[in-house]
Amino acid sequence: MKLRATFVMALRALRRNKLRTVLTMLGIIIGVAAVIAMVAIGNGATSQVEGQIAALGQNVVLVFAGSVTSGGVKAGAFNAGTLKIPDADSIRREIPDAVAVSPEVRTNAQVSAENQNWFTNVQGESPDYWSIRNWAFAEGTSFTDQDVRGANKVCVIGKTVANNLFGDDDPLGQIIRVKGIPFTIVGVLETKGFSVMGQDQDDTVIMPYTSAMKRILGATNLRTINVEAATADKIQAVQDEVADLLRQKHKIIAGHDDDFTIHNQQEFTDAATSTSRILTVLVVSIASVSLLVGGIGIMNIMLVSVTERTREIGIRMAVGAHGRDILLQFLIEATSLSTMGGIIGIVLGIGASKLLSIFAQWPTLVSPLSVILSFMFSACVGIFFGFYPAKKAAALDPIEALRYE
Repeated sequence: MKLRATFVMALRALRRNKLRTVLTMLGIIIGVAAVIAMVAIGNGATSQVEGQIAALGQNVVLVFAGSVTSGGVKAGAFNAGTLKIPDADSIRREIPDAVAVSPEVRTNAQVSAENQNWFTNVQGESPDYWSIRNWAFAEGTSFTDQDVRGANKVCVIGKTVANNLFGDDDPLGQIIRVKGIPFTIVGVLETKGFSVMGQDQDDTVIMPYTSAMKRILGATNLRTINVEAATADKIQAVQDEVADLLRQKHKIIAGHDDDFTIHNQQEFTDAATSTSRILTVLVVSIASVSLLVGGIGIMNIMLVSVTERTREIGIRMAVGAHGRDILLQFLIEATSLSTMGGIIGIVLGIGASKLLSIFAQWPTLVSPLSVILSFMFSACVGIFFGFYPAKKAAALDPIEALRYE
């Protein structure tokens, strides 16, 4: 029997019981749609987190002041005073692939301008900070290296601070007071939005780190040193070189704990996206159960179909059909059920992910790989669960089949 004729007979058999065919496909449809939608939600969440971390800068290595132990008492991270300005200067001077270095100090403070005030984050940085963070200016410009050397009273503010202190007025050249000390605004940053941790990145006042240390904090130690590697493939080398340099500068003996901690941007990305990846795998695994249930439903219906059509199978064998023709017909029927269900499920899954993005404001990203794998898996389900009923039909004795009532 020709393959085309076998296909025609298989599809004709499916059309005989349209409602049963649709109900049989339902498990595959739900399974494929759920898998595609869940993967789209997971990919969207991961992409959003990666984008937020990328907004922190490119090729960044972060050096944190670490914990030290003295007399059995441990000083907490950032407060141990283990990073100094000469450490940052040494990194800038001695590591060629460190193209930008910004020593950092932070605090929270009440700032005021005329009759308005606002509690915000105050940072001390170097002019390299904008390059490291890839942060553009909406107005004005950065403070300079000369401002850093002179600990000058100048600053750059974020959009949130600008809106709350000045409203619609132009903040450039205006004076704000940080802990009562006047600073002149030389620049306003472009909007960055919220960070991965939910912090408003635009709610900040940034000044030369020397100004923050001398005039605001009265401190001599750094909280962090931000380092930008020349290229992405140089990040690990820069991280290792910074670690070796600081161990040498801090006279840390081999085998002893470092008094600093170094992380790179990829580590933060992996940590931030690991949870969403785990949840995506879990939800997709649960959704995949629907595909298996759909496959079992196909097997069940095909077994019923073999029983119902035993006499028809006997007649076909009597007029010359071979066992392989019967096997092929029932395999085609089972595979058609699963592939049609898979196609409908793909359409519904993509549609569901788009609707979630529009109405629920969830970030979604449909992966072509998930679509292809879902379709291939649904086809394999049809072949796997349809093979036994097809084999059973092909193995029927023609004489017994003709006698079947």
